[in-house]
Amino acid sequence: LLPDQLVLLLERLLEEKTLTLPTLQTLQRTYHLHEQDAEVRHRWCELIVKHKYTSAYEQVERFLQEDQAMGVYLYGELMVGEDARQQQLARRCFELAKGQMDRSSAEVVAEMLF
Repeated sequence: LLPDQLVLLLERLLEEKTLTLPTLQTLQRTYHLHEQDAEVRHRWCELIVKHKYTSAYEQVERFLQEDQAMGVYLYGELMVGEDARQQQLARRCFELAKGQMDRSSAEVVAEMLF
């Protein structure tokens, strides 16, 4: 699929209440989502967070390190739930990335995290 088609597919899947682990694994293998452009990887990271796909958290971490401008929303998603592991991931990523982020983004993320 083309990147725009993958974005559309992932956006549709984000509307689903639950996705099983095998479904997420198949998506990842079939479309090599961690190798796609930032728009696709952003939606993929949203799915990872929404469905607590813990074995793919390193992909969220990579996204937050490499695509800081697009990651602000993702920090919010990590903090919304009561999942301590996701919140810890968000804080760790922010500590690593805040020096490279533009000031306004860093301030917004800091407010979400602390």
